[in-house]
Amino acid sequence: MDALLNKGGRYLFAIPFAIFGLFHFMGAEDMAGMAPLPGAIFWVYLTGVALLAAAVSFIIEKKVRLAGLLLGIMLIIFVLTIHLPAVMGEAGQDAMPNVLKDLALAGGAWFIASTYKDENAAAPASDG
Repeated sequence: MDALLNKGGRYLFAIPFAIFGLFHFMGAEDMAGMAPLPGAIFWVYLTGVALLAAAVSFIIEKKVRLAGLLLGIMLIIFVLTIHLPAVMGEAGQDAMPNVLKDLALAGGAWFIASTYKDENAAAPASDG
């Protein structure tokens, strides 16, 4: 049962990130306005690649720990550079769900990363 929960949970976590990654390619021009850096379109595409790579990693169970750590860091960066400034600016409290969503997803990514101790082993690490 635990193996089924692990696999199902990873898939349910990964699939939306794969879709978000694809959206970054399909709507890059629209998303470029949210990137607070020069060369915004580049960052949108790079984010799309990162989201797709994390999703693939979770699904095929390769480099899961690294993917989870990096995905969590990226999501925290989004909170600090995109969503919190939106909360403090014009959007106000309407932007708060994005802060909470990305914080929760970062926590989930780090939780998944914590279950994979040895990158050479496909199975999650056990604590007992």
